[in-house]
Amino acid sequence: MRLFTATLATETNTFSPLPTSLENYRESVFFGPGQHPADAPRMCTAPLFVARSRAEAEGFELIEGSCFAASPAGTTNRADYETMRDEILGQLEAALPVDGLLLGLHGAMVAHGYDDVEGDIVERCRALVGPKCVIGVELDPHCHLTMKRVSNADIIVLYKEFPHTDVVERAGDMLDLVLATLRGKVKPVTSVYDCRQIQSYPTTIQPMRGLVDRIMAMEGKDGILSVSIAHCFPYGDVPEIGTRVLVIADGDKKKADALATQLGEELVGLRGKTAPQALGVAAGISEGIAFNDLPVVIADPSDNAGGGAPSDNTDILKHLIEKNVESACLGPIWDPIAVRICFDAGLGARIGLRFGGKIAPSSGQPVDAEVEIIGLKRDAWQKFGPTQVPVGDCAAIRIGGVEAVLISKRTQATGLELFTNVGIDPTQRKIVVVKSTNHFMAAYGPIAKKVIYVESGGPLPRDHRKVPYKKVERPIWPLDEDAKPRGLIY
Repeated sequence: MRLFTATLATETNTFSPLPTSLENYRESVFFGPGQHPADAPRMCTAPLFVARSRAEAEGFELIEGSCFAASPAGTTNRADYETMRDEILGQLEAALPVDGLLLGLHGAMVAHGYDDVEGDIVERCRALVGPKCVIGVELDPHCHLTMKRVSNADIIVLYKEFPHTDVVERAGDMLDLVLATLRGKVKPVTSVYDCRQIQSYPTTIQPMRGLVDRIMAMEGKDGILSVSIAHCFPYGDVPEIGTRVLVIADGDKKKADALATQLGEELVGLRGKTAPQALGVAAGISEGIAFNDLPVVIADPSDNAGGGAPSDNTDILKHLIEKNVESACLGPIWDPIAVRICFDAGLGARIGLRFGGKIAPSSGQPVDAEVEIIGLKRDAWQKFGPTQVPVGDCAAIRIGGVEAVLISKRTQATGLELFTNVGIDPTQRKIVVVKSTNHFMAAYGPIAKKVIYVESGGPLPRDHRKVPYKKVERPIWPLDEDAKPRGLIY
């Protein structure tokens, strides 16, 4: 049995001021065949990582293709996308015949001329391998679950957790189903229900925590092979945006249809009830200060690099400084130039520094302050589940009672190492501000005595009615208050 695996992935914010080019992939994940590190998966490479570890014991040959992935940002350059895509397709063609494909994709990638990158890739793979080859795909739940990719793949499995701490487990599920299909043990049939809504679904809180637990208990019983919820990525302006439910059953389409419908209707009933409330900057900081225990973790999802934002908005930081807040830390602020200046000045130096507020009007105004450089670290990283996320060279600065972490590789806050790398212990700070939507909860949730969500002036508005969509199929909630679910579409 011969299986081929490859990755091409990013999450595209089509409104982001930061274009994505081949250089951005080179800075993140850019491995040729056989070059993927053995220590841990990188962004969207879990199918390769898991299959490599199981190939010998389970009796299949794994042919490794290239792995390309970039941090979330704007639309990918068309020529660069086609270059990476065609490299993988050329490797697949050279590997033929193969029995199965294991594709690590994101699901919300957009390139100029391609609103549905993953659909394009899967469709072209199908044309090469023919109808008998079993195509398995792992996707991020913040994906656009288009009909092109559903109709061309046999197995699609999405991560269930948000924050995405289960990427390895779901890759294992996908591989299990591909192998079971190839060995004739199961006959997968797929159903998809379209809820016609745009919404955020963090799984660390109710009601989504309970729903995910119930879904996981359903799998492997009564003919249900897999259940996935496509949350959608709200900042990708593409026609097929929106929440969808995907169910894979063993040969029984009616059973898959029934469960997809049941879960889809349940999600429709949760409109406006799954995401935590976001406060304004002043109100959020005041509530955090008034709380009588530490640390209080304040999230800034509007400037989340994980959603394609620059991560250099200064609204919350300026408020902390102006109000003379003590025992506060904030990070990350992406500013490679300021980081270099800090390294040039050296640890312990006091300098006048302009930082943040660089990329777009939504970044706010830069901060001009006399700062003390309290921490420096080269080639730093932070944890996110089983993976290590590079933050590049980073510097910690102090302004009064406020400490800020500046980074040179743009990313969101995921692990405590963001602060501990540069000598800041977030468990001992009254206020800990993290630029992230929900991925921070894996590491910061366990230490937080209270979590507050604050909406800064960053470019990712929490009210999706404020997003200037042009391509989205209408009606859809909340853009259209009376939008009805479309129901089963596959």
